[in-house]
Parts: sequence; C-alpha cells; structure tokens
Amino acid sequence: MTKTINLTLKVWRQKGQKKKGRLETYKAVDISTDMSFLEMIDVINEQLTLEGKEPIAFDHDCREGICGMCGAVVNGRPHGPEKGTTLCQLHMRHFSNNDTIVIEPWRSRAFPVIKDLAVERSALDRMIQAGGFISVNTGGAQDANAIPVSQEAAELAMDAAACIGCGACVAACPNASAMLFLSAKVSQLALFPQGKPEAAKRAISMVREMDMLGFGNCTNETECEAECPKEISITNIARLNREFYKAGFFSAEK
Repeated sequence: MTKTINLTLKVWRQKGQKKKGRLETYKAVDISTDMSFLEMIDVINEQLTLEGKEPIAFDHDCREGICGMCGAVVNGRPHGPEKGTTLCQLHMRHFSNNDTIVIEPWRSRAFPVIKDLAVERSALDRMIQAGGFISVNTGGAQDANAIPVSQEAAELAMDAAACIGCGACVAACPNASAMLFLSAKVSQLALFPQGKPEAAKRAISMVREMDMLGFGNCTNETECEAECPKEISITNIARLNREFYKAGFFSAEK
C-alpha cells in the first residue's frame, strides 16, 4: 500500500529580478512517498491552477538527473538533503509526515531570478564559451590509438565531465563561487593531449569571464563538493589553479 504524507511548504514567490519576493505557505495533502520532489510541486501547481491562482515557476527538463535544469534550495541545501541526488530524483520518502519544507531559488548575483524558483543560469554557458573548446582538424576520425591517453587521465577527465552544470555549487558556496563548475570544465580538457594547445588561453579567459560575471572567490569551504549532485571533487579546483598559474607564468615570460 502506498504511503502518503502531509506537508507544509514555504515557497519563494517572486515575479521577476527587480520585484520584491516573499515566502508563501501551501499545504500539501496526501502526497505519495513514491513521488519525486518535482512531481510533488506538480501536484501543488494543479491545485493552484484549479483555484485560479498562479502556479509555482521552476526549472526542469529531463527529470532523470542528466540535464542539470532542475534546482532549488530545499531547507537550506541545494537539491535537498540526499547526497549525490538532483532535485528531480529526490523522492518524498526522504521526508516525514507533517514536515515543513522551505523551497528557495539559487542565490547568486550571477543567477538573477526569472520567476519564483527559476533563475537565469546562462552565465555558466558564457564561461564555457569563453574558452571551453579545443582545436581539431575536421574530416575523418583518427584511429583510437593514434593519441595515447593513460587510463588514470581518462578516468579523471570523465569524472570531471560528469558535471551537468546545474549551478548547485554556486548556490552552496557562501561566496557564490563557480570554481567547482569552472574547474570541472577546464579539467576535462586539460587532462587530454587534445586540450593542451589552448590550455593557457582557456584557463585565463574562463577565469576572467567568471570574475566579470559576478561570481565570488573560492575560499575552500568545500560546500560545493558536498552538495554537488554528481559529486565532482574539489581536486579539480587545485588543477584549475595550477593551470591558471602556469598560464600566467608563461604569459609573463613572453
């Protein structure tokens, strides 16, 4: 038999970046513990629509923990209380009957609120555009063994490439730093031979773009690693720092 619970939701409502926001209280009754968190919000939105009220705006897409579109701060934690879990994959079985749940958007100057829980995260895309590329010749693909890559480097690069760009690291950081995201994008290229030619330019241009977009500085608080739904390691930040300092050193020599 499916278990149901009753909840009190305190949801951040805001009509736009320049509008004043507030927490509004809703009752969630007979919520199945088999539901995902987003399905629970869907139920609340159906109720609000039937009552002639405006539904809660929130980001979502695949709902399979792959795309990184979903995201909200649940009781002070990005993506909620479960480690290594996106909001769309968080299930209501992890909450108890009569719990009060506070739901807020990502908090960062670089992530302006579009509406309610939905924020503008294109700053992450602009950081990638600033230098997240490699130069390769077009045409047929090279033989798989033409460029040797060690197993260790391949595994570390794939671990970094697991970043889905959801922005939870920014929301978790007390300084709203995007260093974990940026370091993952730099690492996945810097670890491969194909990423070496633009390595110096990439590190400098992406860090510069991050600063221009208004993200804060990293102070090694490690909340980003703790809250990342893909459990990206902060060792990537150390690699980014090495790439950045190395790029600065060679640029100074010239």
